[in-house]
Amino acid sequence: MVVNYYREQTDIILKTLIETNINMNISVFYEKQDPYKVIKDLTYHIGNVGVELKESNQNRQDIDIAAFTYNDAKYIRKEIQVNNEDIYFLYIYIDLYSENIKDLEYYLNKIEGITQSKGMQTRRANFRQEELFLSCLPIMENKEIIKNVTRRNILTSGLLSTYPFISSTIFDQEGIFIGTNIYNNSLVFIDRYNQEKYKNANICIFGTSGAGKSFYTKLLILRYKLIGIKQYIIDPDREYNNLCEKLQGVQIKIGPTSKTYINILEIRKESIEEGENGYLATKIGKLIGFFNLIFGEMDEEEKALLEEKLIETYKEKNITFDDESLYKENNEKIINKEFKSPEDMPILEDLYNILDKDKRTKKFKIKLIPFVEGSMKFFNNYTNVELNNDLIIADVYDLGEENLKYGMYLFTDIFWDKIKENRNDKKAIYLDEIWRLIGVTSNKDVASFIYKIFKTIRKYGGSSVAITQDISDIFSLDNGTYGRSILNNSSIKTFFALEEENIKILSEYANLSEKEKVEIKSLKRGECLMFVGEDHILTKIESSEIEKKIVEGEKIIEKNNNSS
Repeated sequence: MVVNYYREQTDIILKTLIETNINMNISVFYEKQDPYKVIKDLTYHIGNVGVELKESNQNRQDIDIAAFTYNDAKYIRKEIQVNNEDIYFLYIYIDLYSENIKDLEYYLNKIEGITQSKGMQTRRANFRQEELFLSCLPIMENKEIIKNVTRRNILTSGLLSTYPFISSTIFDQEGIFIGTNIYNNSLVFIDRYNQEKYKNANICIFGTSGAGKSFYTKLLILRYKLIGIKQYIIDPDREYNNLCEKLQGVQIKIGPTSKTYINILEIRKESIEEGENGYLATKIGKLIGFFNLIFGEMDEEEKALLEEKLIETYKEKNITFDDESLYKENNEKIINKEFKSPEDMPILEDLYNILDKDKRTKKFKIKLIPFVEGSMKFFNNYTNVELNNDLIIADVYDLGEENLKYGMYLFTDIFWDKIKENRNDKKAIYLDEIWRLIGVTSNKDVASFIYKIFKTIRKYGGSSVAITQDISDIFSLDNGTYGRSILNNSSIKTFFALEEENIKILSEYANLSEKEKVEIKSLKRGECLMFVGEDHILTKIESSEIEKKIVEGEKIIEKNNNSS
């Protein structure tokens, strides 16, 4: 039983109790009192004590206590009369339970220590356990035998300090299981596609190497695969092979030794929505970004010149700004609106030959040599892959550090077309090591394309997931404009353990409190600070044994074999 409190409280006194993971029930009763009767009693008390203070011996031991009660009574009367506050009687009971007596005694001592640190004096309900137990049941029973001990008066403003609903818990009805709240062990379920609750379904996942962000990402992919969400992952570090195999997904590799090819110049039917126009114009806008990566930052004159050559390249394949030119023809009549095949599209070599004809574009042609005749000529092929699986992993590991950005952009482009294919399907695109596309090694056109995905994917029923360990790099381009935009356009932000320098950079762009900065630095592996809408909660990522085996693949099998 809480039997006394500090005279003044500046904090929520139940917060620390509620955030523990100790099994308990807390019951709080408020009894509103008649203000007229209270004022009458207070006035009588003030008059009596006032006379006593004037006439009594100043050396009396209880003179200070009398003065306190006199001033408190005057304060309460003023608040009721002048500020229209109400007065209540407050009763707080705490009911703890455990499976064995030893643990129960430990929890009792711990709770007594916590309450004492918050300025609350407690007393165990010896010989009144039944009455206190009943008061903690949802039957609104508060027996006189315990009321007499625990009654304390409180004004309306003081009730704020007893507010009990302060622990952030997230339990979306249609959500998937994420883990447990570190403070109170409550379950965390998130439905990121809930448009009524969240502005968008985008996620940012930041964390240093080994903090648990890859495990968490794979867990998300696994759980969303089970409920039929279409997912497309760009994998620069070859981390998702085992998961792809276990979940019967499709893995597309691109590199010097691969036999799968994707043509960057191919225009796909799904690249614009049904009823919209502008196939070639849309494609050229994307290609300017891609060639910016190859040719370096181009000025407006160079972009216009390149656009001219791209238009000429497509024209040689009978593709123009007229969308009908993208459909196969027979005797100048469109038959069943059949879209042109990959072999009907130009490839990089066709552009290369066009650039060779004009001395103004010779420098572009020279930079295309590796992509047409050299080490990266696998870019110079017709597309030969089908993208009809609910889980597609784009493996760009073989491209090497310097050329990863080309492959990542290529797959981002093709996956974005898949995202737009059907608005009614829920889908997600995962951009691992996103700093390569929006960092200083990229350029504004590419970063703008990625930002556009995060900004508009919601209307296509999609979710973008940005994953990185290089915090400084994602805020390195254009004073962090694109990194900040992507962070702000993500309703769910997940921060695993970070180094102090990265925390300092992140705090400039995210609304981190001083306490949260300390928490991020001290997080253990598999723990994270989650910003979910307006809620900020510390979460421990949880998985079942079978999920762990699927996510970690052969590692678990090897460990079991060794132990046996």
